[in-house]
Formats: sequence, structure tokens, C-alpha cells
Amino acid sequence: MSIEFLLNFTPQETRVAVVEQGVVQELHVERVASRGIVGNIYLGRVARVLPGMQSAFIEIGLERTAFLHVADIWRERQNGEAARPIEKILVEGQSILVQVQKDPLGTKGARLSTQMSLAGRLLVYLPQDKHIGISQRIGDELEREQLRERLARLMPDDEPGGFIVRTMAENATDEEFAADIVYLRKLWGEISNAAAAAQAPPRLVHEDLNLAQRALRDLANDDTTRIRIDSRENFARLSAFAAEYTPKVLPFLEHYAGDRPLFELYNIESEIQKALARRVDLKSGGYLIIDQTEAMTTVDVNTGGFVGARNFDDTIFKTNLEATHAIARQLRLRNLGGIIIVDFIDMETAEHRDMVLEEYRKALARDHTKMSVNGFTALGLVEMTRKRTRESLAHLLCEPCPTCEGRGEIKTARTVAYDILREVLREARQFNAREFRVLAGPEVINLFLDEESQSLAGLSDFIGKKISLHAEASYTQEQFDIVLL
Repeated sequence: MSIEFLLNFTPQETRVAVVEQGVVQELHVERVASRGIVGNIYLGRVARVLPGMQSAFIEIGLERTAFLHVADIWRERQNGEAARPIEKILVEGQSILVQVQKDPLGTKGARLSTQMSLAGRLLVYLPQDKHIGISQRIGDELEREQLRERLARLMPDDEPGGFIVRTMAENATDEEFAADIVYLRKLWGEISNAAAAAQAPPRLVHEDLNLAQRALRDLANDDTTRIRIDSRENFARLSAFAAEYTPKVLPFLEHYAGDRPLFELYNIESEIQKALARRVDLKSGGYLIIDQTEAMTTVDVNTGGFVGARNFDDTIFKTNLEATHAIARQLRLRNLGGIIIVDFIDMETAEHRDMVLEEYRKALARDHTKMSVNGFTALGLVEMTRKRTRESLAHLLCEPCPTCEGRGEIKTARTVAYDILREVLREARQFNAREFRVLAGPEVINLFLDEESQSLAGLSDFIGKKISLHAEASYTQEQFDIVLL
């Protein structure tokens, strides 16, 4: 499979698009004003200990305090000792070295751990844990054991810490492993010295690599054919970074100097707009409806205008098969995480359901994010989870509509008109005004002048006061004010 990486730089943000077989599959965005903090290490201060939740809130210098659960405190998991309650480990005001596991999401603060891990190109270093682990994506047991033995030979017995072998290390040489070990241990030494020299918390001790560097380290693999960078300055920086840390990707780096914007050349900008819409059209004429809520994401599959099969069952089956690949792509492109419910069109036969589920699992296999698919429920829904480590594309690029406040709909003009009538009556009973002036949007005022004119006149007669109208073009349909004259 041919994979290209497109790196677009501006002074305000960095964008990385992953293009497979000419189709964009992933989009990563990092803004200077709101850069992610996963992997950062802080010297924090315990703000509050919650025994009932067996967790604590830690100040690390962000707008919201971060969250640390007792299960993420490393020293409670060593030597097989029984875990102590968090109130026996932490006290308010205590300084503590922590690493961010998850960025703040919505109203939730960052998730922390006291078990440090530093990612290299091939290995993840665990400075507190003498352990050798192998990525779960390396499934062959013989290969796993060989990698474990090779790494054990390269690790000096007298030095602390352990390693996890990453998926991309399957074909790595001993020299590459050794170079990664030296780099990661040197980095941990610098972090330890910085933590020891840090003044009063909260303090940032170590900042993880930026998005472009992480793309070279984590995303590029053996299928990568080209990495195009539209900034000469950043091309030089990334070339230097690759030469030192990821030499395998160095030959694929290419500076794009064309007049046409790089993302426009690959049609990425229009794909971003489509990824922010609820509806995703399928080539057959069917479509998906994707709704993201605080609790979960739902995906509804519909046949739409597709009538190309011999009978209705075949139409449903082929629409669902096509939807499996579209859904898998949208999950990656939109970076949707947490609980995901897929409502495929109901299928009569168990054979069709099994084939759709198998095709869906194959489509999801190309996603490097950890996930689990639980199959069809009794209601015919597919339940799954996808690990959430950063904000979704919609949450990153958009904000709730100020008119509907995120509901996705607004009150009708008639509903607002009736709200106004009730409010005028309430204020007439409370205040002895000479006149009540209604300020509202044009749609509501037009309704009062036409269909609801009798209602307004009846209320005016009832309260014995004049009610005047004034249209405010700047008001939304739900917005209104009552002015007492």
C-alpha cells in the first residue's frame, strides 16, 4: 500500500495529512495556541485528594487541574505488595512528578500517570520498570520471543529501566536498537536533572516532540513512499531531526515548492469540510449520518437512493458492505474516540451480518489506534470502542453554535412569539409601565404583524397597555428583549 504524508506549515498551526492510495485517511492538526500536552512531564502539586474516588487533582499549570487515579501511581504496583489507598500516598501540597496520558477533553482535565514512558523510534523506555514488553500488534509468538532476547542482550544488567518494542521495530537491526537505547537513556537523564533543579511546582520539566516530528517518528512506516513538506525552513529542521533519530525516513523527505497550496493540490481542504458534516454520501447512493455527543458517537447507515441490486436484501447487504470502509475511514479522519455505536441497516440473514462484521474488522485493521469491536447486539447494533487520546477534528476546528447552543436546532418563530407574550404578561403584573416595547428578530416581528396580530392585540387589551414592536436585524431568532417605557 502506498502512503504519502503531506505536511503543511503556517506560523499559527501545523497540519499533517496521511494519504493512502490517493485518498486522505487521517488529518492531524496542532496549533501554537493550543498544542497538545500528551507525553509532557511536569513537576506538579497535589491540589486535592479524593478518597471516595481514589484519585487526586494535580496542579500542573493549566487552566484546569489534572486527574490522577490511584491505579496510575507506579509505586503501588511494584513488588506484588497490596495497593495502599491514595490518601496514604498523597497529601495536599505535595510535589509530584507526573506525565500526561490524555489531553484535556471538553470539561475534563488532563489524565496523569506517575509511571514515566519515553517513546523513541523503535522502543518505549520505562525508566522505573525493569521489564521488556512487545507490542501487541506483533502477533507471531516466535518473533516476539526473538525480539525479547535480542533486546535483553543489549540492556546492561546494572542499569535501571525497561523497554517496550514498538510495532515498527519488527525488522530493526541491533545497531538501531542500541542507538535508540542510548538516546532514550540520555533523554531520561536530562529530564531527571531538570526535575531536580526545578523550582516550586507547577513546572514543565519535559515537552514532547511537536506534531511534525511525531509524524516522522510514529506514523511513517515501511509503506511510506513520500513525505512532502511545504516549508523550506521546516524541511531543513525535519531533515536534521530525521538524520539523527529516524534515518530510514530521510530519503522520503521532499520539499514542495509549487505555487498551488499543497493541501489544495491533493484536495485535502474539501475533505476537511466534508469531515465536519453530519452526512457522508456513499458512491452507491447510500449515506451515513454521524452524530458526536459527550457520551458516545453514533453512526446510522441508510440506503438513500441506492437501488442497484437485484432485490431489497442485496441492496441492504451491499450498502452495509460499502459503509464498513466509509465508517472506518471517517473514524480515522475525524479522530472519533470513546464508545461508538454503528446502526447498520437491518439484515435478515446471519450470513450477511457475519460478512459485514468481518469486512468491518478488516477495514478497521488499517487504523493504528487501539480499538475493540464487540459485534452485533440483540438490537442489531455494532458496539465498539476506539481509544481517545486527543480532541476530535470537529472539537478542534469548531465550537458550539451560539444561536442553538449546540443543540443543532432552534425554536420556531411561533414558539419565540409565545414566549414573548408570556414574558410581557409577567412583567405587566410586576411593573406599572406606560408601554411595552418588544425587540426581536425580523422573523418573530413579522409573525406578530401577520398571523399572531390578534394574539398581540388581545394581550394589549387585557393588560391595558400599548405593546409596540421593533425588529432588530442583529438578533437571532431566539433572542428578544422587553423594554419598559
